Amino acid sequence: MKSPEHPTSFAHRLRWARERAGLTQLELGVRAGLEPKVAAPRINQYENGVHEPRVETAQALADALGIPPAFLYTTDEELAGLLLVWADLESDERRKLLKSAEAQLKSQKAKKRASRSTKSSAKKAAKKSA
Repeated sequence: MKSPEHPTSFAHRLRWARERAGLTQLELGVRAGLEPKVAAPRINQYENGVHEPRVETAQALADALGIPPAFLYTTDEELAGLLLVWADLESDERRKLLKSAEAQLKSQKAKKRASRSTKSSAKKAAKKSA
């Protein structure tokens, strides 16, 4: 059981996503497949960090909120933002974004290799002249 004084990232993100969707705790719970009489109290416990749902329940909550389940678990704010953008993109736009990110990563790695090579060459030259 989690400490209610220190809600988890999951608890914080779940509340934020529910409020963003304009849903009550009861509405979210019911949409996620919980029985109406336990839906609001269960969502309240999740949002306050008292309990964390099983993976299947987290998936159902994410589906009901229209967000990727990974959003609920990440502690990285930039990744959280990217996951929300990702969820709103069409398939072809997702592929374009992925290709762009891969190209950017490849370019970044090449620059790092070139920088290391230049530094290595400079060290070798300094040793020869010493």
